[in-house]
Amino acid sequence: MILITNFDLPNIKNEIPMKQIAKLFFLTILLLSVLSVNAQINLTDSSNIWSTQKANAWYANHKWINGANFTPSTAINQLEMWQADTFDSRTIDRELGYAESIGFNTMRVFLHSLAWDADKTGFKKRVNNYLTIADKHHIQTIFVFFDDCWNAQPKAGKQPEPKLGIHNSGWVQDPGRELNNVDYVQIRAYVEDILTSFKHDKRILLWDLYNEPGNSGKGEKSFELLSSIFKWAHAIKPDQPVSAGLWNWDFKKLNDFQIKNSDVITYHDYDSPENHQQKIQELKKIGKPLICTEYMARLRNSTFENTMPMLKKESIGAINWGLVSGKTNTIYAWDTPIPNGEEPKLWFHDIFRKNGEPYKKEEIELIKKLNEK
Repeated sequence: MILITNFDLPNIKNEIPMKQIAKLFFLTILLLSVLSVNAQINLTDSSNIWSTQKANAWYANHKWINGANFTPSTAINQLEMWQADTFDSRTIDRELGYAESIGFNTMRVFLHSLAWDADKTGFKKRVNNYLTIADKHHIQTIFVFFDDCWNAQPKAGKQPEPKLGIHNSGWVQDPGRELNNVDYVQIRAYVEDILTSFKHDKRILLWDLYNEPGNSGKGEKSFELLSSIFKWAHAIKPDQPVSAGLWNWDFKKLNDFQIKNSDVITYHDYDSPENHQQKIQELKKIGKPLICTEYMARLRNSTFENTMPMLKKESIGAINWGLVSGKTNTIYAWDTPIPNGEEPKLWFHDIFRKNGEPYKKEEIELIKKLNEK
């Protein structure tokens, strides 16, 4: 806006016709009105963030939150899980039964915008179908929208076969591409449709808006989409809290925004329990409930034995990566492929084999004990 001061009205009248002055006055008032409305929108969005008191009251109404990041063993990625041709309700039912048997009460599940874009009505029916199955097993769900991890340029349709011995060889980002204005309209429609459709659904525990923003070398390039999805979610005001997990402690701009705008604080930590404990002490200073939405990488000294009891003692939600070994190949470590595809001596993630046999019986017994199962 250009501000004109100390002008001589009679001189201006001589130089500019009165109709133009009236038009200029009208446009100025219109602009000020738009700025005022925008300011009110921003204020409303900000005020929709849960207070510390509301967040802690919500958390107190739940039993200790614990479970796994879940993709059925028959799906290589989010698209294979959710597309009509490969949605496998029978496997989902069986494998969530494994989770229920050890007392898990929460699954973190990734959605994908391309599955919605290809079949909006069918996609929402499948989401509801999944929630019905999970609820039968007394499991609530954390749904994840966007994701900056692994393969860019996702494509709908038949998904690739797993590459032997390579961790998450077929996992795809969402949206995974540079967004133009048209893309933003489409992405926004997806987020708003899902949030509006399920905003009162008690089977959903929490909305995880963006998994590891800035990963895959994107850094602060992800800030615009991150800030946009929080704005869209806050405007809809779902009954469930919204969050985006802290994961890279060097990303100050992203981290500060995530902390300020999350209803409850979620984070990832695959470090040793000593270092993990230090992060907990820092995060507790925020004052809101904490849920660790990714941990447990056996080769990095993050295990059930040394981390899960610590999280329960600190009253922090505990969501490990992986439930059943399958097409995601997450029994293999991030940076240690096994080209012949043989089973690693020590699994990186996951708990069960496909037939329900536990990888380590002592882990199962510990989890059941912590859940008083």
